[in-house]
Amino acid sequence: MSEEDVGTDALGARLKEYEGLPAALAATGKDPVNLPMIRHWCEAMGDTGEAYRGPGAIAPPTMLQAWTMGGLTGHEGRTGAYDELLGLLDESGCTSVVATDCEQEYLRPLRPGDEVTFDAVIESVSGRKTTRLGTGYFVTTRMDVRVDGEPAGTHRFRILKYAPARRMPPKPRPRRPRPVVNRDNAGFWEGVAAHRLLVQRCTGCGTLRHPWLPGCNACGCPDWDTAEVSGEGTVHSYVVMHHPPFPAFTESGGADGTAGPYAVGLIELAEGVRMVSNVVGVPYDKVRIGLPVRVEFRRYEDEEGGLVLPVFRVVEGEG
Repeated sequence: MSEEDVGTDALGARLKEYEGLPAALAATGKDPVNLPMIRHWCEAMGDTGEAYRGPGAIAPPTMLQAWTMGGLTGHEGRTGAYDELLGLLDESGCTSVVATDCEQEYLRPLRPGDEVTFDAVIESVSGRKTTRLGTGYFVTTRMDVRVDGEPAGTHRFRILKYAPARRMPPKPRPRRPRPVVNRDNAGFWEGVAAHRLLVQRCTGCGTLRHPWLPGCNACGCPDWDTAEVSGEGTVHSYVVMHHPPFPAFTESGGADGTAGPYAVGLIELAEGVRMVSNVVGVPYDKVRIGLPVRVEFRRYEDEEGGLVLPVFRVVEGEG
């Protein structure tokens, strides 16, 4: 948060004139302190303190403001100064408001039957400030609470009245990275698009291979055809990816997501070849070596018309 130069802030100077003016004079709480309200408060807060129950009960000190609230109709004794101040802020474009904090001082316990009276004053108005929400002014009121003329507590309440920051139009969703397709591996990706898991098979020695290569790494033969494999296998090894996050991966992390952390596995297929892809179906921290998996063709939609990728889902009942 940064404070702007207020030397030329004409509105700020005008608002400062309201400091010290009363917001309420000799106002009276709409209800005396009472056990039903104390009970409701304690139930809402989960406060089981013995001091707030039974004969001799006192009100929780933090209820101080509750006994002064005017509800929808307000209080008798309210002055126009506070409303005028807020009206000036509205006219200047500071039409939004957020409560920022409060401070309380407790001087005596409040007991059922106590009639609460109070005065309120506009204690301070800040210079113009710029926050992430927007630019505006912090306004602090102080309320002095009494019972039978005796001080019972002080409540300070602070709000920010601000002009909302101009929001930039949302950035277009980043495009999910595409695999690099070349003349050597185009057949593999054509198979994926058709929901088929294809590997190369050497026509010289019959060895299956993946990833796709120009020639056989067993016998050197340059000739090959393709074989469709079952897609069933086990996790041979894996890593867990934590950083950096990438906005195009919008799925939540864990069992099925790729937003991170997520598990990337080296999958040993039943036919003996190995393939790298995401392991899904269980949280990333449940992936283990030897876990049985089966291929799943997952479609990711984006402005480019979608992308199909093979991932490996843990076989149901495992993990």
